Amino acid sequence: MAQGQRSNRVLVPQARQALDRFKYEVAQELGIQVPEHGYWGDIPSRLNGAIGGNMVRRMIAAAEQSLIEQATAGVQAGFRQALNAQSPVQFQQQTPASQYYQPQQQQQQQQQQQQFQ
Repeated sequence: MAQGQRSNRVLVPQARQALDRFKYEVAQELGIQVPEHGYWGDIPSRLNGAIGGNMVRRMIAAAEQSLIEQATAGVQAGFRQALNAQSPVQFQQQTPASQYYQPQQQQQQQQQQQQFQ
């Protein structure tokens, strides 16, 4: 299609260059020879579809990862809020979890040091 006949619109105009770079990156990863002159009309629609499909797949994966990170941040904020609600005296009385989960080698070294003392 000629440049003036595009039916697709970029929702964020500043993203056009990033999407073009992304398209070239995906094409190279798929082993599709990228046209140097910028005209994609000579490439079969099956290959162009593969490029577009992989772009969409990667964008969806990125969006899903972003949603996971947002949900995780919300859960972490909830835990922090719950922990801050407890009094500091309760934390001082508790044993740190790191003491329970030390690697066996570190525990053996500590036991040997205690024997020599």
